[in-house]
Amino acid sequence: MKVKSKKLSDTRVEITVTLDKNDLKSAHDKAVERLVKEVKLEGFRKGKAPKDLAEKVLDPNAVSQEALDIAVRTTVPAAFSEAEKAPLVVPKVNVTKYVPDESVEYTATADILPEIKLGDYKNLKAKKQDVKVAKKDIDEIVENIRKAYAEKKVAKKKAELGDEVIIDFTGKKDGESFQGGSAKDYHLSLGSHNFIPGFEEGIVGHESGDKFDLPLTFPKDYHEKSLAGQKTVFEVLLKQVNTVELPALDEKFAKKCGPFKNMDELRADIEKNLRAQNEHRANEKFKDDLVEALVKSSKVSAPEILIDDQLRLIKLDIERNASTTGETLEDYLKANKMTKEDWDKQAHDVAEKRVKASLVLQILAQQAKITVSDEEVLAKVAELRDVYKKSPEALKNLKDPRVKTDIKNRMIIEKTLDYLVNANK
Repeated sequence: MKVKSKKLSDTRVEITVTLDKNDLKSAHDKAVERLVKEVKLEGFRKGKAPKDLAEKVLDPNAVSQEALDIAVRTTVPAAFSEAEKAPLVVPKVNVTKYVPDESVEYTATADILPEIKLGDYKNLKAKKQDVKVAKKDIDEIVENIRKAYAEKKVAKKKAELGDEVIIDFTGKKDGESFQGGSAKDYHLSLGSHNFIPGFEEGIVGHESGDKFDLPLTFPKDYHEKSLAGQKTVFEVLLKQVNTVELPALDEKFAKKCGPFKNMDELRADIEKNLRAQNEHRANEKFKDDLVEALVKSSKVSAPEILIDDQLRLIKLDIERNASTTGETLEDYLKANKMTKEDWDKQAHDVAEKRVKASLVLQILAQQAKITVSDEEVLAKVAELRDVYKKSPEALKNLKDPRVKTDIKNRMIIEKTLDYLVNANK
């Protein structure tokens, strides 16, 4: 067998294989051996006739075709191995020359992992974000808790900003109601800015039992294009006005929120939790930035077959989300003001970045000799069993060897990311 390889791109190769008569003899013998099992001669059961007799009635064309199939099928893996190339998918074979029992020439084309030149991973240009907690963020949390403990009382008065109202409303455009523009018994805090400009302000001054129309124009940049900049009318029934009395920010309030003696302890606890959240977000962002910088400093190409796999996963995520929220891809595109072509390009770019990131991290793991023991994998599986103990399907999946392999690979990546962070502190 003679093998020549030709680089079509950084991620694709074409192997040309030539087989001589010695290579084909073994394939011919195997072809005959397989085909005689289907021969039925008079006086013998099917496949039990002597080989020399059965071979005489075989169709020579069938033998040569079977021999060709066997020769190609058995030599393709060896040819790629000899060329020191590892195909990512089953190679596409094209027979260019075949003389039965004499010679075969074929080409085999496949996507391969690219040659990766890892950049300097110890001096990457990435900076961890500040994790300080702003006073306004603590104030906002305190105010939200305060609102949760607010006392609401039905009031026989005209609605004011700061009050809560219960309303029925129907939005109409050109006399027809539009999707998402109607609700019944809706609780609305006036001044919350949850509705388009003018809606909440239009309720101010009305009292329970009032029916009125609010002529409003949607903002030009409204996410739903069919409503953006459009004139509409909201038919409103004000059913109830509630005054909202917020509790005082004192020791009594602090104790109601948890094991705190005073407001200082409550604010300190809020700051601690916010700092932990900020730290987590900053760490994840730092890892992402480091990987992005490493990809930029490295020489790496992404095979299309791997990009296609990532695209499939991205689409699967959207479908899963859709099954829980009822949102379709079309809804997602509308909400984000994107065309299908825009999304395809964006998704392809995201998929390509993921593939390149995965490849450079794999190489870094190899260079740094980062491994995960079987004991670590078993411990992680046990941890996941506890998390998913109420999901029979998830527990069943954890027994799948492929799932365990995936868990191990993920753990190696996590260790590699930690290694990368430590190398750039």
